Amino acid sequence: MATMVSYLKKQPPGRLITLGFAAVILIGSGLLMLPAAIKPGAEVAYIDALFTSTSAVCVTGLISIDVYDHFTVFGQAVVAGLIQIGGLGVTSVGVGLILAAGRRVGIKGRLLVKEALNVDSFKGIVRLVKAVLLMTLCFEGAGAVLSFLVFIQDYPPLRALWISVFHSIAAFNNSGFDILGGLRNLIPYQTDVLLNLTTCGLIIFGGLGFLVMLDMGRCHFSFRRLTLHSKVVISTTIALLTVGTLLLKATEDMSWMGCFFHSVSARTAGFSTYPMGELTNAGLFTLTVLMFIGASPGSTGGGIKTTTFFALMQDVRSVFTKQRPGAFHRTISAESMGKAPVIALLSTLVVFVSTFLLCVLEPECTFIQLVFEVVSAFGTVGLSTGITPGLSVLSKTILILTMFAGRVGAFTLLSIWIDRPQSGIRYSEESITIG
Repeated sequence: MATMVSYLKKQPPGRLITLGFAAVILIGSGLLMLPAAIKPGAEVAYIDALFTSTSAVCVTGLISIDVYDHFTVFGQAVVAGLIQIGGLGVTSVGVGLILAAGRRVGIKGRLLVKEALNVDSFKGIVRLVKAVLLMTLCFEGAGAVLSFLVFIQDYPPLRALWISVFHSIAAFNNSGFDILGGLRNLIPYQTDVLLNLTTCGLIIFGGLGFLVMLDMGRCHFSFRRLTLHSKVVISTTIALLTVGTLLLKATEDMSWMGCFFHSVSARTAGFSTYPMGELTNAGLFTLTVLMFIGASPGSTGGGIKTTTFFALMQDVRSVFTKQRPGAFHRTISAESMGKAPVIALLSTLVVFVSTFLLCVLEPECTFIQLVFEVVSAFGTVGLSTGITPGLSVLSKTILILTMFAGRVGAFTLLSIWIDRPQSGIRYSEESITIG
């Protein structure tokens, strides 16, 4: 035991965070296999328990079996807990427990939080964790109250309360799980304005990132006083939501509220009020692009992130205008501009490989269905055309790995296993022809 602790202390933060997520997934899958977690008469194979646990910890929402139909209240509570841990991050939850026990957070713990939340310095790390936990509690509490006003009309009080709490946790953490049963998601509430807007609000704020929300509070919601990061996140989010809504309205027979809801949900949440299997290829492609871009850094969502997409667009603009990449009267650092295409390329490779493997294993599915499924898994979204339950064990395993890569990040996964020191040798420079 002492040897294991000593080994873990020597590991870099990125590797520890990755191992932490993997450990929680395995523990969660074990809990979901307990007799107390499975409803009488229901059958749950371990691959489905592992798939559900991975989807919950990676705040995805893809399901191979319906949560309500197969799991008891205890099992559903396990799923909700896994979603909460996955959304906040293993390190933030761990530090929160340390603070609740009245103990001091050491340097290693602060370093892990700094890495997990993409913070630049150690300054105010403990205060940041406290603010994140309090913010989460406030948003999820408000979401549960508003959702309860809707669900109490269709369910008994205790059942409505539990559905409301579960839904609020899932929505704020950008995970498209539901416990309504029958693989219905939110289709029965397609026209309910309050639930649609409440869900959209939770998804948007959860996807902005905790640092952005704290910055907004500090600046009293004055856009001019925000940091460059917050301005980029907010402006890109608004642009993507607007374009997504308009494209869905142009390609699908949906109400404006339905188009807006799915434009929001595709940004890594995974709730749906319309059957995805009935959408046109154009609509599915629109959602696929939104899912691939995803939410923002330091948030509960996945994808390549809005800032990465923004940096790529600025890089394209700089090539044509011959100006340095920047926005809002600020120049974007060379480190950020160099990291963006690497993240995009690695993410694209993960999607390509996973899609190819599924095409080989699931020849009866169409290409757009498989691409949609893979990008949904990588972007930790959870939207599906309905093919997930019928996939083979090997296909589900591929999606499990894809979800894990999407939650941890392809860049992080690659960097933590390649620990090669920089060489002091520099070679002469020579250009190559590009394009």
